[in-house]
Amino acid sequence: MSDGELRCYTSAVRPAAARSQYSTSEVADIGPRAIRPPLKWAGGKRWQVPHLRPLWEPYQSHRLVEPFCGGIGVTLTLSPERALLNDVNPHIINFYRWLQRGLSVQLRFSNSATAYYAFRRRFNALLEEGREDTPEAAAIFYYLNRTGYNGLCRFNQRGRFNVPFGRYAKLEYRSDFAEYREPFTRFEFLSVDFESLPLEPDDFVYADPPYDVDFRQYSKEGFGWEEQVRTAEWLARHTGPVVLSNQATPRIVELYESLGYTLKYLTGPRLISCTGDRTPAKEVLAIRNVRVADSAQRVKRRRALPRVAAFI
Repeated sequence: MSDGELRCYTSAVRPAAARSQYSTSEVADIGPRAIRPPLKWAGGKRWQVPHLRPLWEPYQSHRLVEPFCGGIGVTLTLSPERALLNDVNPHIINFYRWLQRGLSVQLRFSNSATAYYAFRRRFNALLEEGREDTPEAAAIFYYLNRTGYNGLCRFNQRGRFNVPFGRYAKLEYRSDFAEYREPFTRFEFLSVDFESLPLEPDDFVYADPPYDVDFRQYSKEGFGWEEQVRTAEWLARHTGPVVLSNQATPRIVELYESLGYTLKYLTGPRLISCTGDRTPAKEVLAIRNVRVADSAQRVKRRRALPRVAAFI
């Protein structure tokens, strides 16, 4: 490549097989210091962790499953002992798998349109050549994620990455991802249709599917209303704890209520569209089969009072 020389290195490490309504506009601290997600991800959900942690705490010995793992900010912050992380986007999963193997990348980075479009062409060429699972593809995916517009990941109908240059004034890149190698040994990564996931009966499932909005071209197949219904019905059949996150559109609320989920409403900062609009939006957590320790009891747990629990 004329605009940058790419070298990728990996260490030989084998990875191991990881109706009450409530409204809030507060985004609390996410808790103990966690490893930052390696990618910047539009629509990331680390801000939800203060609301998710009380739901997760009684199940910390269970496997955490994310059928739509995206930027994995929630998993890295909750830090489960085991996690099964899936995404229909095979390129993000390829990146994570190479992090498991000890990926270290050296690029002649350049925050310029010329370099960006050259690397984007190279990435799409790798896809066309069937080399999308290589460390080179993983490294370029990282570069495109950092340098592309608004942290978007978007593909056209031909499966080509088509996010434009981001025009950031200043960017920082990393070449050493060693800090992810150890925690990632506890995670298993898959890229399959969510209904194909090998769920265990007591898995704790946190599902954050693409939102019920106009933009749905996260993968070349897209994610429409039929997939929203499939997701909700599939998780309604799961016997273990489930937390399902989405934008609280009227039809999403009606769908989740019809399937017996308990709904908890949140207002959180996020990007609603590729225009960069940061207007807060009403979001919903749809919850099933979850035992939650009483909030006052959680505060007093250190005083060894009897534990009180509720089911939602």
